[in-house]
Amino acid sequence: MANIAKVAEALGYTVVTMKDPERNVSGGYTGDLLSDVMGHAEEDELLITIQGHKNTAAVASLLSLTAIILCNGREALQDMIESAEMEGIAILQTQETQYQASIRLDGVLKALR
Repeated sequence: MANIAKVAEALGYTVVTMKDPERNVSGGYTGDLLSDVMGHAEEDELLITIQGHKNTAAVASLLSLTAIILCNGREALQDMIESAEMEGIAILQTQETQYQASIRLDGVLKALR
């Protein structure tokens, strides 16, 4: 299984916060509707979204997600960053769309296995 440090390096996205670079990454889930994310994302996955607010970090924590990838140039709000840091959830940012980020993550995870 890949860790978030290796995945982040391979993706080349901006790292906003990453307290635990050794956290495992098992896959990804793409979605903006947080209730859908809660029903379908799985532990150790990365959430690919445009939702850069505190509630996204709360959902990621609840599900034990490893990281959040913010797409379309969205930036994390300060309260999101603080929540993510407290919970050990990494936040990455990219200009790419969610579709592009999803494809790239899939390729990176396959290459790292």
